[in-house]
Amino acid sequence: MSIEVGSKLQGKVSGITNFGAFIDLPGGKTGLVHISEVADRYVKDIHDVLTVGDEVTVKVLQVETDGKIGLSIRKAVDKPKPRGPRGGAPRGGGKRFVKETTFEDKMSRFLKDSEDRLASLKRQTESKRGGRGARRG
Repeated sequence: MSIEVGSKLQGKVSGITNFGAFIDLPGGKTGLVHISEVADRYVKDIHDVLTVGDEVTVKVLQVETDGKIGLSIRKAVDKPKPRGPRGGAPRGGGKRFVKETTFEDKMSRFLKDSEDRLASLKRQTESKRGGRGARRG
């Protein structure tokens, strides 16, 4: 069977690394799904999503001249495209992905942690300074 860019194939996870998963394809070929192509969400640890032996549907993204095959699991899933009022893409009125924490939440947490660290550091350095130089004479 010929493996062409854009085709969807069934494969089996044969190995997992920290940067992706190797998929055994029909015809004895092996391709790689990069960790960024495993799911639509951020994947920190690929073991949370895939295990060796899983049957997956993949889309062929690229076939290199040296035989390397780039694959995607997230692009192999057919998703309905959102439509706007005139049949095009929505203009901001569509549903938006709600993140668990917003940028503002992260920034305020960062500032609080930073202020706590600075206060702690200041206390440590002031206690050291107080003991030096006080007895000159």
